[in-house]
Amino acid sequence: MTVVSAFLVTGSPLPMLRPDNPAWAPLAQGYARAAEALSASKPDAILLYSTQWIAVLDQLWQTRPHSLGTHVDENWYEFGDLPVDIRVDVPLAKACIDGCASIGVSAKPVDYQDFPIDTGTIVADTMLNTLRVPLVIAANNVYHDFASTERMAAMAVAVAAGQGKRVAVVGVGGLSGAYFDRSIDIATDHVRHPADDAANRAFLDALCAGSDAARAAVGAFASATKADMGMKHLAWVLGGTGGFSGAKVHGYGATYGAGAAVVEFVLA
Repeated sequence: MTVVSAFLVTGSPLPMLRPDNPAWAPLAQGYARAAEALSASKPDAILLYSTQWIAVLDQLWQTRPHSLGTHVDENWYEFGDLPVDIRVDVPLAKACIDGCASIGVSAKPVDYQDFPIDTGTIVADTMLNTLRVPLVIAANNVYHDFASTERMAAMAVAVAAGQGKRVAVVGVGGLSGAYFDRSIDIATDHVRHPADDAANRAFLDALCAGSDAARAAVGAFASATKADMGMKHLAWVLGGTGGFSGAKVHGYGATYGAGAAVVEFVLA
């Protein structure tokens, strides 16, 4: 079995930087439960796709073996800095770059000191990857749609299988996309629009019902809530797993008005 676990997680740094805040604690606690599940699955590598790493021309893959430093988020810098200590499975990442040709995608490696790794990748690696498993990090190309993102994830899993590696599949991104445009009391943070909150909860129910229900719901959900990048992070999970029979919602809440969740999938 190549895919041993799969997750959809928020890329917001707020639960990581302020897990003591009552409004963000459920997400931080959900991350802790998901981290336990990922550790128990004992992957050799994590195939990670973050909506926050934006690519425009080619499909980019991180191939620097070890990235170390400090990241300052462009939006939430007032809550603190993010330490970076990310290791990459370089042979698997390079094989994924080669594999992109088989699905008609032009791809390139990224390997230089102090490359600005995105907040979502850093948050997911820090909070989920307690085993310090090496990552394979794929960028979110803005010209790739839901279906092409699925194909890319399936290709990455096939490449991992060819190398005899067990992998966790992780999609990093949010749910409803309406942030507060004013300062708020963070202790009372909540999903900005009640309709978005209801839609988020219904969509999480669809995930729990399995991949067929998720596919049936995702288009209308993304359109109605201006969901993060059209939920392409879910496409990554769908393509990587080939489908799932259900899900466990480990945490749900708001990140300054936008919806966020930590979800573990039940593999089919």
